[in-house]
Amino acid sequence: MAGGYRIHNQKELHFVTFQIVEWIDLFTRQLYRDEIISNFRFYPDTQGLNIHAYVIMSNHLHAILSATQPKNDLSSIIGRFKSYTSKRLVELITEGPESRKGWMLNLFAHHAESQKRSKNFQVWTHDNHPIELDTPEKFRQRLDYIHNNPVKAGIIDKPEDYLYSSARNYADLPFLFKVDLVDELLANLRPGKYD
Repeated sequence: MAGGYRIHNQKELHFVTFQIVEWIDLFTRQLYRDEIISNFRFYPDTQGLNIHAYVIMSNHLHAILSATQPKNDLSSIIGRFKSYTSKRLVELITEGPESRKGWMLNLFAHHAESQKRSKNFQVWTHDNHPIELDTPEKFRQRLDYIHNNPVKAGIIDKPEDYLYSSARNYADLPFLFKVDLVDELLANLRPGKYD
């Protein structure tokens, strides 16, 4: 990952941010948010990814993630997620009735060309800004940060009112997909590690 941010301990939980290039408000459309949710449902079972918390905002998403087994490499899983969702989002933009199609595809193509790391389009920035969550305080701080993003953005009044967030899971309300709750995870960690 560029910019000095790296996942050094692949076995630990990490707070990560996935940002759309140029802060394009891609996720103002439900179609694109639903594509991310579809992948969130798929990746735990097939790619070894645990999703403990998330929020999808207009131009980025935050998540608390971990690999399901020590042999899984969290950085690689994240890379596959970003690569696959980039392709799918570009397909949806190209095939759908997107009014911003030309503008977005031009920006995505420009970023791919300037970075020389992507094939035709670059949807996500390369940095994920991972932060290892190695204490209960860090867990709870980042969990609150994730869930309060829509409140701070003025979208809703209470975190659990935002559909595209795990705040609904933690509030025991109907949710879009099951996450691995951080509180349950903390209770199952070996004694002393997070005390």
